[in-house]
Amino acid sequence: MTSSNSRTSEYPIDAFFLDRWSPRAFTDERIDRDVMLTILDAAHWAPSSGNNQPWRFIYGLRGTPAFDTILDLLVAGNQRWARNSAALIVIVSKSYRVASNGEHKPAYTHSFDTGSAWFSVIAQAMKLGYHAHGMEGFDKEKAVEVLGLPDGFRVEAAAAIGRMADKATLPEELREREVPSGRKAVAEIAFEGKFSGEA
Repeated sequence: MTSSNSRTSEYPIDAFFLDRWSPRAFTDERIDRDVMLTILDAAHWAPSSGNNQPWRFIYGLRGTPAFDTILDLLVAGNQRWARNSAALIVIVSKSYRVASNGEHKPAYTHSFDTGSAWFSVIAQAMKLGYHAHGMEGFDKEKAVEVLGLPDGFRVEAAAAIGRMADKATLPEELREREVPSGRKAVAEIAFEGKFSGEA
């Protein structure tokens, strides 16, 4: 068992995994472009089926038009706290691979691979003193249009990166939610030999 960040694991994992969480309270500090690119450089070394590297990151730094463009894609509930982050990202994956004859073939693991790159974003951000918060709550169709995504690319998620602030900076109704969440028991998500969990 490992304990950290008000969480306790069932098995002796590294405390990093307990320290990782998705806060909403961010300072209004800016992030340097080179720091942002360092975070994204770490992501592009993620594992990739056939080295297809399907992940793409469209980012905006606080105080730039790109940040405002991405912020405008978020639902109102996410905008109210994400506006204080240092950077916003839209995470996209290429849903095909190009065969040797130039034909486009479906890339079955494109989302899986892009998820591993996203975790690398989180890990590198934390190593530099930042936190990241992924979001499903944004206008995906508008993102395709506004960000100029070509056919064959899937919008996966949006994310905010920043330095954590005191939860008192959040709107009152979000403050009580500003704690690291628990997880299901390992027995509910890992099965030896055959699926036996809830459908």
